[in-house]
Amino acid sequence: MTIRVVLADDQPLVRSGLRVTMADQPDLEVVGEAATGAEAVRLVTDLSPDVVVMDIRMPGMDGIEATRLITAGPATTRVLVLTTFDEDAHVYGALRAGASGFAVKDMALDDILAAIRVVATGDALLAPTVTSRLIADFLQRPAAVPERAPRSVEGITGREREVLTLVGRGRSNAEIAEDLFITVATAKSHVSRLLTKLGARDRVHLVITAYETGLVTSSHQSAP
Repeated sequence: MTIRVVLADDQPLVRSGLRVTMADQPDLEVVGEAATGAEAVRLVTDLSPDVVVMDIRMPGMDGIEATRLITAGPATTRVLVLTTFDEDAHVYGALRAGASGFAVKDMALDDILAAIRVVATGDALLAPTVTSRLIADFLQRPAAVPERAPRSVEGITGREREVLTLVGRGRSNAEIAEDLFITVATAKSHVSRLLTKLGARDRVHLVITAYETGLVTSSHQSAP
């Protein structure tokens, strides 16, 4: 199966580097390039790619608004945010807008390609512990999160609450199974039910929910 990718970045060199690298990958195909968020949205409508590699800072419509429009539409396209970790305080907003994960621009190109593959699967989280730390950092910034959700989760069982807490800590299904003394299949089933009950797009958004509701704190400990 070939993963069809749109590259959205206002820096031609970034797009060129990714495009050239993907040309040697039999499972990846660049089907379009965009220099603005508006162009990215149009290409998704026209081409229905599997993944958009989305820069946040672009002229006109930025990557956050483009991500919101893409994930709210009928397409099943997933968004991988491309960011500068030390500078871009908008990653959290992009994840809330519907992005399925993030990659850092100074990562090795092979790692970014691996991130595209992970996001394309729809059921995995890129570098979960790194993502958890990133979200925790942004949740401590009042300007980044103007409104906090209630510190409770309604409509889930006690076991699902435990699973959500572990997802928030970056645990994989296998690690959740080990921690709770259940099978991997059962852990996966709990995660699937949480996605449905909480209306979450993927595991990234379960992590966000775990932090916003206080199940996990910035130190990765369960809230009292």
